[in-house]
Amino acid sequence: MSNPWPDLKFGSFLRPNSRSYTLGSDEDANLVGMRWYGGGPFHRELKAAMQIAKKSHFTIRSGDVIYNKLFAWKGSFGVVPPELDGMLVSDKFPTYELDRRQVDESWLRYYFRCPAVWGQARLMSTGSAALSKLTLNPPKFLHLTLPTPPLAEQQRIVARIDGLASRIVDVREIRQQAVEEANALFNVTLNRMCDFAANGTLGDVLSAKPRNGWSARCDNADGGIPVLSLGAITGFRYRSSEFKRTSLQAAEDGHFWLKSGDLLITRSNTPQFVGHAAIYDGYPAPCIYPDLMMRLNLNDSSVESKFVWYWLQSDTARKFIERKAKGTSPTMKKITQGIVMEIPFPSSLSLSRQHQIVADLDALQAKMDELKSLQVGTADELDALLPSVLSKAFTGEL
Repeated sequence: MSNPWPDLKFGSFLRPNSRSYTLGSDEDANLVGMRWYGGGPFHRELKAAMQIAKKSHFTIRSGDVIYNKLFAWKGSFGVVPPELDGMLVSDKFPTYELDRRQVDESWLRYYFRCPAVWGQARLMSTGSAALSKLTLNPPKFLHLTLPTPPLAEQQRIVARIDGLASRIVDVREIRQQAVEEANALFNVTLNRMCDFAANGTLGDVLSAKPRNGWSARCDNADGGIPVLSLGAITGFRYRSSEFKRTSLQAAEDGHFWLKSGDLLITRSNTPQFVGHAAIYDGYPAPCIYPDLMMRLNLNDSSVESKFVWYWLQSDTARKFIERKAKGTSPTMKKITQGIVMEIPFPSSLSLSRQHQIVADLDALQAKMDELKSLQVGTADELDALLPSVLSKAFTGEL
């Protein structure tokens, strides 16, 4: 990254300001971590005293410049925000006082998001990245350089970046609002099309009771058998990439083998996601479904699997599941085979009517997917905007 301004070494405007702190034997600690690629520091956790073996820490203050020695090559730089003032870090996070007469804080913060400084850190780090030991020690950190125009020019450019960044945020919010409104429209339409008297239960259209899968111990061995992860069914969508592998031998006639078109439902998850369902698309194959899911064995002569899938997304089904789900933990709920069989269902609805509803919802879903595809493209363009702005900023083109 070429620039029209002198490159100042960090050591010319940063001064170490470590503040050692020893935790008391019964003192909990608010600990801070660092995001990569210029994302800056964040509150990682409130750690209980009994879980803290090493009591020696360091206090950070608002406005400190901070970095992670082990991941400087991945851009783990930042400036401490006010909400983290007084929290603690280990010796892996050196801190510095910024000379604001030379460098504007926001100028430096934006620079931390540029690949150029990550590249510098990579070249100056020593050790093995493969072992997460590629380290940038403090003496070398101070040899990193920053393009430094006069302070007034820094502030002018920062104001320009702020304005452009604000517009990007606005566009993101508008985009997100459009997605949420489209989802709401789909849900309204789905519920209108599924507004039937639930004169029966899901058990009426099952050929056998739902059955849990098998949670084989997964070691991700090369060539191991794929076992679906819980994330494979989220938001009523099947995600074929969400699986682990097991090297265990599985019985060839096991009930847990999946076949394309199988309808699966999660039996344990957060209150928001328990009871979500999806249709296995045949990939990966062969594949095992885990104990945290159930397969719904449908009677094909009386029900279409895709109609059941849509029905399980309806307010009637979701409210029933939310009401019946059990669990002592507020963040994890479970449903039983019995609860699944008791889900209200329009058992007398003809197959022809089910086919028509599925066709109508599929057509609407296709339009939704097209919109989301366009939104993904827009998101990618937005993601590329700020890096492009920063590249221009630090080469004197903004």
